[in-house]
Amino acid sequence: MAMQRLKEAAEKAKIELSSSLQTDINLPYLTMDSSGPKHMNLKLTRSKMENLVGDLIKKTISPCQKALQDAEVKKSDIGEVLLVGGMTRMPKVQSTVQDIFGRQPSRAVNPDEAVAVGAAIQGGVLAGDVTDVLLLDVTPLSLGIETLGAADGQTQVEIKVHQGEREMAADNKLLGQFTLVGIPPAPRGVPQIEVTFDIDANGIVHVSARDKGTGKEQQIVIQSSGGLNKDEIENMVKNAERYAAEDRVKKDRVEAVNHAESIIHDTEAKMEEFKDQLPADETSEIV
Repeated sequence: MAMQRLKEAAEKAKIELSSSLQTDINLPYLTMDSSGPKHMNLKLTRSKMENLVGDLIKKTISPCQKALQDAEVKKSDIGEVLLVGGMTRMPKVQSTVQDIFGRQPSRAVNPDEAVAVGAAIQGGVLAGDVTDVLLLDVTPLSLGIETLGAADGQTQVEIKVHQGEREMAADNKLLGQFTLVGIPPAPRGVPQIEVTFDIDANGIVHVSARDKGTGKEQQIVIQSSGGLNKDEIENMVKNAERYAAEDRVKKDRVEAVNHAESIIHDTEAKMEEFKDQLPADETSEIV
């Protein structure tokens, strides 16, 4: 029973660390000995988690490189990189894949369902029930979101839906926007918002945002996923290629600023939490 609880807690922590930098593992009354009950209370950071699974991630690099070699293709020949399996939700796995193939992995396919869907199709083909598979390219350009607002105690978040291939949201086409309300006040970075895209064969996009904490959900329907003609699409793709290096620099700069602000915010929060335990002179110097 104790081992089962440990496995369940480890699985829960792994999932939470895909979207949070730190998680708490609390297992009261895990076991008992002559001295009494034993509890487990610890904090696990994403960096520690990545360090623990680092060797496993490294083992996936060689098969990827061999796949490129066996297929006799270059990184530049690959159009999309799809992630399969729940483990690929880990940011470290995604960044490793990006380093291997030189492009950001596509998030168009649910990694938890990809294998099952493929197996079902293949099973249908082998059984003779599926004689052809028709793939419709209903969204020629990538879809993405831009979220506004990242402050302590915020109760709503504005979500903008963009279409395009550029790194920065402002350089892509705005399709629509909506606001998810009713989020319980919490420290910055704690609320977890799950955004889902659903596109039908007519190109109609259903976008939903759900607060994982409360289950509250807001949706928007975009009747045309862009309404762009062939020339406009080709022009947007060419611009993405032309400004790729410049866009990457902009993105890295923004991420660096966000990371620095996050460190400052966390430091200030910890100082406020433990201010009674810090010498007054040291606190004044830091401030």
